[in-house]
Amino acid sequence: MVSLITGGAGFIGSHLAEALLLRGDRVIILDDLSTGSVDNLSHLRSNGALKCFFDSVMNRHLLAEVVDESDVVYHLAAAVGVRRIIESPVRTIETNVKGTELVLEAAAKKKKLVFLASTSEVYGKNTKVPFTEGDDVTLGPTVKSRWSYATSKALDEFLALAYWKEKRLPVVIGRLFNTVGPRQSGRYGMVLPTFVSQALEGQPLTVYGTGKQSRCFGYVGDAVEAILKLMATDRAVGEVVNIGNDEEISIDGLAALVKERTESASPIEFIPYDQAYEPGFEDMARRVPSVEKLLQLTGFRLSTPLSIIIDKVANYVESRRELVRPVEV
Repeated sequence: MVSLITGGAGFIGSHLAEALLLRGDRVIILDDLSTGSVDNLSHLRSNGALKCFFDSVMNRHLLAEVVDESDVVYHLAAAVGVRRIIESPVRTIETNVKGTELVLEAAAKKKKLVFLASTSEVYGKNTKVPFTEGDDVTLGPTVKSRWSYATSKALDEFLALAYWKEKRLPVVIGRLFNTVGPRQSGRYGMVLPTFVSQALEGQPLTVYGTGKQSRCFGYVGDAVEAILKLMATDRAVGEVVNIGNDEEISIDGLAALVKERTESASPIEFIPYDQAYEPGFEDMARRVPSVEKLLQLTGFRLSTPLSIIIDKVANYVESRRELVRPVEV
């Protein structure tokens, strides 16, 4: 089996590549390194079954070549992170919408099975929890760039489902909820690696807003396993499926747990959203997935405890700090 991963040098993509290689697949990675990193693949580069192209999905000629060479396409390439979305809304929309269009177009020529990575952001301001895949989408106004990411990913879903219905391109759509673990960067606003790094460095843990907003954090290894199980299930074709843990925790509660697991004396500081992002920034009070559809289709659910995930992230961050720490002479 030859698997193509767009965005394969990213956080989730690199873990997916690792799992595919472990099961014996040949893996092709296409990544422009805008948010991914070659470092995420350093432990895999010596594997002869891995081939990497550090280029964009916008390169039609190269994209056509790697799609033709593949049996299955995992489309993970996207603009990610709240900070990046707010700072670069044009790139966000173009990358997500145009990139997905080109991937689906190339895959449709040979009817290649496609996994489309979507996001819980699609649920927008919906207050009905837990979120089920058939729930209404409630998005904010177009004058707030915060919503450009959710809108672009919703359009990706519409387009993928249209390709399935009209062109019979087999697609599986996974809505990922706050996937976390080693190799995730806090550079673009990801909360867990940011908290862990701050705690280990003795810096204040910066909580945006009141901290009472809650999220559900799923381990990346579990998310990858869910993706692979969905792709092995014919009943998942043409479906949208939540991929996440349904254990809920407030952000200030997360900060406290990170302090506890890392034995850090760092204080917790609260920063208004207007200072952290932009005036009028909107956030959701709760974001909890229904995991019933994933369980029904695959018999699997994400279950790694958050405390264990924090330990894994802390160990990873510490190992990276060891690599860059100057040698005393």
